[in-house]
Amino acid sequence: SSQNLSEEFAEAARQLKKEAPRIQFGKIDVTHQHNLRKEFNIQAFPTVKFFVNGNREDPIDCKGVRKASTFITWVKRRTGPSTVLINSTDQAEAIIKADDLAVIGFFREPHNDSVEVFCETARDVPEMPFGMTASEDVCAHYGVQRNSFVVFKKGKPVHNEVLEDGRQNKLGLTRLIKTFTLDLVTEYNVETSVKIFDVPVENHILLFTPTNSETFSEIYRNYQSAAAEFRGKILFVLVDTDEARNGRIFEYFRIRDIDVPAVRILNLTSDAKYKMPADGVTVENLRAFCQSYLNGKAKQHLSSEEIPQDWDKMPVKVLVGKNFNSIIF
Repeated sequence: SSQNLSEEFAEAARQLKKEAPRIQFGKIDVTHQHNLRKEFNIQAFPTVKFFVNGNREDPIDCKGVRKASTFITWVKRRTGPSTVLINSTDQAEAIIKADDLAVIGFFREPHNDSVEVFCETARDVPEMPFGMTASEDVCAHYGVQRNSFVVFKKGKPVHNEVLEDGRQNKLGLTRLIKTFTLDLVTEYNVETSVKIFDVPVENHILLFTPTNSETFSEIYRNYQSAAAEFRGKILFVLVDTDEARNGRIFEYFRIRDIDVPAVRILNLTSDAKYKMPADGVTVENLRAFCQSYLNGKAKQHLSSEEIPQDWDKMPVKVLVGKNFNSIIF
């Protein structure tokens, strides 16, 4: 909630006052400051913007940050180095073991395009520590090819990605790395819904199924396999259709009991929905559906009521999604 975020923001301000007195924190109630709301095009609440060197033309958006500690990290990485330089294996181990998640970059030299993209990404992912090394010993210890980064979860490597001379863009890497704050497949509920929307992946795939059905474990295994292939591009969500509190999401997708198990893709930006054409929740069907969606080949699913039998009887015709195009156009 806004109230909660406001308290965390104030706590970050208190802590940074001692460490970095040059960084000022301010709060604006735009219900009274209409001009400022218009100038900075504030659409959603709360919005946090960071102004550098008195420049009000181009502030940096601070999105998805909710805790005081994360605010502090975010600001520090904007005003100083965003990654810790690692010179020894002990130093690397300390970073990897200090937190649930850590990201370490292994590079040939401390300055190149890949390093720059990596450091830029670190600025946008304050939820986890970032380290980088150009030490041969450290790279050899982890058996990692140079110019790549590894995501560690609970001290173990869970993802290794080669950085090909800066060819990956910062946004793609930010999306990929942030997905590790969630499970490979995230079950939708009140607590996780906030986290799901904090990860900047705009394509979500949702599997609607009762989790206590006999076929669930096989379906779920297939869903997890596909999730691993499309990590960072599509966010995989599980919706338990036996959970009464999920009613609103069924309504939104117009999912009925007879439809499950059902698979849908939602694009958060356009609000467009897509239905998996095949019935079976197999790895092949999921892979084909995700790939056709990413290639722009999937057909948008416009949920519609059936055409009423007497739609044509009266002077005012009854239109639903299924007959709208044919009648109007």
